[in-house]
Amino acid sequence: MYKFDNGQISLEDFGQPVGMNLKNSNRWVKRAQTIPWIEIEKKYAKLFSNKKGNVAKSLRLGLGARIIQAEYGYSDAEIPLQIQENPYLQYFCGYKAFDDSKPPFDSSMMVYFRKRLTPEIIGEINEMIIAAEQAKIEKETKEESDDSDDDDKNSGTMIVDATCAPSQISYPQDVSLLNKARECSEKIIDELHVKGEQKPRTYRKKAHKDYTSYSRSRKPKAKQTRKAIGKQLGYLKRNIGSIEKMLSSGKEIPIKFKEKFSTIQTIYNQQKEMYDNHTHSVKDRVVNLSQPWLRPIVRGKAKAKVEFGVKLDISVCGGWTRLERHSFDAYNESTGLQDMIERYKERTGHYPERILADKIYRNRDNLSFCKQHNIRLSGAALGRPKKDTEIDKKQNYIDECERVEVERKFSLAKRKCGMGMIVTRLKETTCHSIAMSVLLLNLRKIEKLRAEMLSLLFRSLKVAFIQ
Repeated sequence: MYKFDNGQISLEDFGQPVGMNLKNSNRWVKRAQTIPWIEIEKKYAKLFSNKKGNVAKSLRLGLGARIIQAEYGYSDAEIPLQIQENPYLQYFCGYKAFDDSKPPFDSSMMVYFRKRLTPEIIGEINEMIIAAEQAKIEKETKEESDDSDDDDKNSGTMIVDATCAPSQISYPQDVSLLNKARECSEKIIDELHVKGEQKPRTYRKKAHKDYTSYSRSRKPKAKQTRKAIGKQLGYLKRNIGSIEKMLSSGKEIPIKFKEKFSTIQTIYNQQKEMYDNHTHSVKDRVVNLSQPWLRPIVRGKAKAKVEFGVKLDISVCGGWTRLERHSFDAYNESTGLQDMIERYKERTGHYPERILADKIYRNRDNLSFCKQHNIRLSGAALGRPKKDTEIDKKQNYIDECERVEVERKFSLAKRKCGMGMIVTRLKETTCHSIAMSVLLLNLRKIEKLRAEMLSLLFRSLKVAFIQ
């Protein structure tokens, strides 16, 4: 069951205790007034088809709490306490009056907020916020866009690029990964064992001693590493066989260990394959026992050549950021450019005039598609340049300078919006965190635009007063 309020109240109508004087200039007050809450609530209410049961927490509260968390990096336990103590945050989350008697929700609700607000829903909310702000800007600047005669004419610039949002996991080493899988398999055996029956041997003390003797080595050699992997594989093989034998006798594995046991088997098979073939790579390699969907993303950067998380593409059009694509598997970013261009046309009614992208996007298919639709894809032509070809170095330099805007977006998202280290542990909540970072980028842009408009207004008033 779901109920929602009718829009944003003014700060004057917000119930304040005697002596409290909230200001309209506060950033959370301004941010609350830039989000179209009514339209967002109507779409969110469609997720709750059941008219019975307890009333769910409002989207205003859930989305507001997630925006605050992405802004400050608070933990799930800290968020309800901050909202309870701060009247500006309560106003932003849709409170009618200041109330510090109890927290607005239990900290465990943050997980449900992240699950309900999928990346698709966050993307729709992002588009609503962008559309509402663009309409305000057109109204304030009195610019009427009449594109009836230019529907087929290309206009605008789209900047695209890809990056990786790393997850907070320990660096995957084969010996430590096998050790964790072995320890988890021992817990499964303990759960399946019935008192009075003979317990399968696990040699856990000896296995732990072998691992600690290796892990305490400052610089283990290749032979030591291979020997340690072989020992852990032997222990893990015995445990997996014991578990399968216990399951075949009619016992059922606990629900909390079902997925982990499947992951343990995958880890064993992959590590065994690499051990037998003397290689260090395997298809769909599992790098974390708790998050088996994470994959190594090779980036070739100086800081980290390989990162473990979600690979994603974003586009920047007119300063507005959109999440175009995300995946836990590594992919060639050039394969999604044509879909991004088509989505741009769906939003605006026409193709972009130019696309600023890295050289990896300049393959033959993308160049042919852009040429067919009169789109200029930045960068040099493929192959060796002909003798008589004149390269416009000035235009290439301008394009490269303007393409830096997408790098600034990545930098801001990773430093200030939570994309630099994803701390959520579930697959769906990880994707939500990335989409929320992109949403926060646009909210920050709105604040910057408002500040610039106020600055221009004060300057014009100052000049008029002097004259």
